[in-house]
Amino acid sequence: MRKNKNALPLSGKVAIALLMALDIVLTRLLPIVNTPTLRLSLSFIPVALISAAYGPLWAGAACVMDDVVGATLFPTGAFFPGFTLTALLTGVTFAVFLHRRSVTWKRALPAAAIVCLIYNLCLDSFWLYIIMGKGFLALMPTRAAKAAIMLPLETILIPLIWKYVGRFIPAAAHAQEDKNIANAPRNR
Repeated sequence: MRKNKNALPLSGKVAIALLMALDIVLTRLLPIVNTPTLRLSLSFIPVALISAAYGPLWAGAACVMDDVVGATLFPTGAFFPGFTLTALLTGVTFAVFLHRRSVTWKRALPAAAIVCLIYNLCLDSFWLYIIMGKGFLALMPTRAAKAAIMLPLETILIPLIWKYVGRFIPAAAHAQEDKNIANAPRNR
């Protein structure tokens, strides 16, 4: 019987489900700012934790499910798949920069820059332009202000929260144990 290299133990699946639920709560129920064209929330935290602990495949899948479930349970308008694409790209991007690496501000900065400046500022503004028909440039000032706030916030909070919470996430704890075993001195 072959073991799937992407198989995840039950504890990992449960951790992902709990982080997904936290993401939905932070995004849909407890946003800091929530208008038709702007949402400011701390939902990047569970996304970054899933991405750092479980990699691009699980992070992307979790972000897609988050978006679909959140839009179904707490709709704020018609479902639009463009935002689901943004969610997928966000999870994969954080994972590419943070998975199986030290989660530092130097690694969080480029990931947060791509997410804030390319996906949230440009891509999400384009999706809003398609949905609402408002001028793309008219959306930019408030969305640029959001990016200016979120970029340093994500860069600082992701490594800080990972430092204290990451060791409690099942896959991340096992990866750290494997790293410690691999780096342990050997008797000759």
